[in-house]
Amino acid sequence: MTDIPVLFRVVLQVSDLDKAVDFYSTLLGIDGRKLRASRAYFDCGSVILAILDPTPGNIEPTPNVDDVYFSVADLEGFHARAGELGCLSKEEVHDESAGDIVTRPWGERSFYVEDPWGNGLCFVDEKTLFTGK
Repeated sequence: MTDIPVLFRVVLQVSDLDKAVDFYSTLLGIDGRKLRASRAYFDCGSVILAILDPTPGNIEPTPNVDDVYFSVADLEGFHARAGELGCLSKEEVHDESAGDIVTRPWGERSFYVEDPWGNGLCFVDEKTLFTGK
């Protein structure tokens, strides 16, 4: 195939854009760009994390059905910020705390969080990424 599609944007829905921009700016350690009244973009490498507040249109936000995964160099730094925000996951992944930094059975060193709107995120040490190859 000569025209390989490139993923460029992932959207998470929230119910309070200003609160979400503050939350994600702190968690990700980068500033978001507010676009219009209901959307903000965070540049995460070649993919944009879009935060969308559908409530101005009287639409309830819907959390993503699966986690969004981030590769990071400083896993401990992201974990510390997530802990300060109180968003570390309280679930378990393969009988281990999802909110703890753990080497998962597939070899990734990671931890999971849940944002205030129910969206799941996973942060993975960039040196341990499992890409299926």
